[in-house]
Amino acid sequence: MGRYIGGHLLVWDGAREQMTSESKWYDLQGLFLRRFGIAAATYGLVLALTWLGMGLGLYRSSMTVLVVSSLLVILSQFAFFLLFRFDLNLRFDDPSLTETQVLVATAWHTFFIFQMAEGRGTLLVFYVVILLFGIFQLRPLRFVGCAAFAFLCFAGVTGLEVYLAGGALSSSMVLQLCVLFLVFGWLSLIANYVQQLRERMRQRRFALQAHQDTLRGMMRQLENLASTDELTSLYNRRHFLRLADRELSNLSAGRQHGMALIDLDHFKRINDQHGHAVGDRVLQQFASMARANLRDRDVLARYGGEEFVLLLPNSDAEQVLLCCERLRDGFSRIELADADVSGLSLSIGMTLLQPGDELDDALQRADQALYRAKRGGRNRCEANWTRVDATS
Repeated sequence: MGRYIGGHLLVWDGAREQMTSESKWYDLQGLFLRRFGIAAATYGLVLALTWLGMGLGLYRSSMTVLVVSSLLVILSQFAFFLLFRFDLNLRFDDPSLTETQVLVATAWHTFFIFQMAEGRGTLLVFYVVILLFGIFQLRPLRFVGCAAFAFLCFAGVTGLEVYLAGGALSSSMVLQLCVLFLVFGWLSLIANYVQQLRERMRQRRFALQAHQDTLRGMMRQLENLASTDELTSLYNRRHFLRLADRELSNLSAGRQHGMALIDLDHFKRINDQHGHAVGDRVLQQFASMARANLRDRDVLARYGGEEFVLLLPNSDAEQVLLCCERLRDGFSRIELADADVSGLSLSIGMTLLQPGDELDDALQRADQALYRAKRGGRNRCEANWTRVDATS
C-alpha cells in the first residue's frame, strides 16, 4: 500500500502522490519541532506541578533529580531532531522515529517517576500523553508493543520499590497497575480503530483520485473530439475561430498576425476519378506536409471540405507569403504510393490581422484574395493585406 512518514502519504502503490525530498525535509523538520515543543511544555508543566506539590507538602522528593530527569527527557527529543538534521538520507524503517521517540520518552518518564514517592500515581497520566504521540502514526502491533513496554517499565519500578522496601504490594500499587493495564488496553483498541479508519480513508482517497483522473482523461478526450478534425487531426473550424478571436483580442499595438485561406484545387475531380478514399488520403497528406513546414506556434485548421485556414502569429506580409509559397510547393510534390494522382496544386488567399480588426472582416478579405487566386488560374497565392488596401 502506501508509505507514511509523519502521518503524511509519500507513495501510494508507486503512483502519483510523491513528496519531493525538499518537502519531506520540511515536513519532518516541522514534526520534530512540534514534538520537541510539546515535550518541553509537558515536562515544564510537570516540574511546575511537582514544585507546587512539594511546596504544599503533599510529597517529598529531590527537586534536583526531578529537574535533571526532566531535562534528560527534553534533551533526548532534541537529540532526535539533531539526528534527523544531520542524517539527510533517513536510512530508517520509520524516518519519523515515532516508535523510537515513544520508547525513549517512556524510559525517561519511568526514571522520572522512580524519583517520586507519594506523587507517583499522579504522574501516570503522562504515560498516556507519551503514547498519544504514536496513536495516529504507529501500526497497531507496534503501538501495543510500546504500551506493553510502558506497562512493564512501571511494573518494574513498582516491583523494585517493593523489593527494596522488603514489603508487599499495597492496594494502591495494585490499583495503579490495574488502571494502567486497562488504560493501555483501551488505547491499543483505539489505535487499532484509528488505523483501520485511516486505511479506509486512504482507500477512498485513492479511489476518488482514480475517479478524478478518469474524469480528467474523459474531459480531455471530449475536448479533443470537440476541437479536432477526425480525418486530418487538425483543429476544426469552431476551435480555430475561438483561438483566432482570442489572439486578435490580445493583439497589441505594433504587432500583426498573418492569416490565409487554403483551397485544394480540383479536389472534386480527385474524388470522382480516384474515389473518396484517395481524396481523404490527399487531405491527410496535405495536413502532414503542412505541419512539417509550419512553426510550433502556427495554427492550421480544416475550415471545411477541402478548405483550410492558417494563422501565423507575429508575421509580416513577406513572412506570410514565403510560408504560403512553401506550402504550395510542398503540396505539388506529394505522391501517393498506390494512386496515380498528379498535378496536385492549391490556391491561397492571404491577409493580415491588425489591432482593432474584426475576425469576420479578415476572413472575408482572405476569401476575396482566394477568389482572385482561383480566377487567376489557381495554383497561386494572392493577398489582400489590410483594410486600407482593400478599400483603396
